[in-house]
Amino acid sequence: MYRLIRFFFISTLILALNSNLLNAQSGSSGTYEFLNLTNSARVASVGGNFLPVRDNDVTVALANPSVITADMNNSLAFSFVNFMAANYGYVMFAHSFSKAGNFAGALQFISYGSFTQADASGTITGTFSASEYALNIGWGRPLSPHFNIGANAKLIYSALETYRSFGIAVDVAGTYTATDDVFNASLIFRNIGYQIVPYTAGNHEPLPFQIQIGLSEKLKHIPLRFYQIFSDLQKWDLSYTDPNNPSNQADPITGQTQSKSGISKFADNLMRHIVLGGEITIAKVFAIRLGYNYRDRQEMKLYSKAGLAGFSLGFGLRIKMFNISYTRASMQAGGHNPNYFTVAVNLSEFTKKK
Repeated sequence: MYRLIRFFFISTLILALNSNLLNAQSGSSGTYEFLNLTNSARVASVGGNFLPVRDNDVTVALANPSVITADMNNSLAFSFVNFMAANYGYVMFAHSFSKAGNFAGALQFISYGSFTQADASGTITGTFSASEYALNIGWGRPLSPHFNIGANAKLIYSALETYRSFGIAVDVAGTYTATDDVFNASLIFRNIGYQIVPYTAGNHEPLPFQIQIGLSEKLKHIPLRFYQIFSDLQKWDLSYTDPNNPSNQADPITGQTQSKSGISKFADNLMRHIVLGGEITIAKVFAIRLGYNYRDRQEMKLYSKAGLAGFSLGFGLRIKMFNISYTRASMQAGGHNPNYFTVAVNLSEFTKKK
């Protein structure tokens, strides 16, 4: 009970400080948004796009380089996501060097498919495609038994029809692990970078910078771990006015629109930063995972039918040397919901003597 109280006390403090210090409005006018997409099935299953956990899972290291350790040496992972009209994923490999440290390289990709091309009059002139790529080199190092640091260096290439762009970015992260290894806390600054070659000359766009904090707590006598992720801490107000929301439409008699009270607006903004999740592991070979993302639910639900928008459910299965994960995320009631597949293996296990 003490651990859970500490877990939620820290999370409340984080958001309280954030609400007082940050007042930027929501909205994005940047580029390379695919960098913040969730790639790993395990990460997607608990609702966020990174995990604050140090359990030698290489699929977590792409988004959180501070959990890269020597135990990931020779780990190989593939991930694929069927996401609405786009398909994306990565291939990743980790290796440790005695002097240089622990590294994890990944090729991240997204394909938006093929499109029909037409001129201003509507005459079809052909087809075109769109895709983006990022080459990630991650590095992690322990400063002590409790603190790890890490960083990602990214080379980014984007090809959208005849428009081309090239950029660079880095992620900087740190993770604290308690002595009993059941509590973890991570701080990440994502996508600090620059668009070197813009799509159009002179129009340099900002990258999708994020500040994130994550907490995880594992119960001492039950194989159950809770996650709490705080996203977009660089700005407080993530809300927007949706004209399709019945509550935002003017009263036909008075002409006035309904507005939220101060407490209701604060609570709504607060929850838009929070992602909740959990996973339970059975016999060390099977895991069931569940996540809830309040912001996704508010932005993707239908006002006539909310359904399971914002919820995600997944599982993990270990078969001999292979770790297989699958997640189904509910983005919209009645719409196409993404499927996440991830396979990871440590190649060193193939060479071990029986």
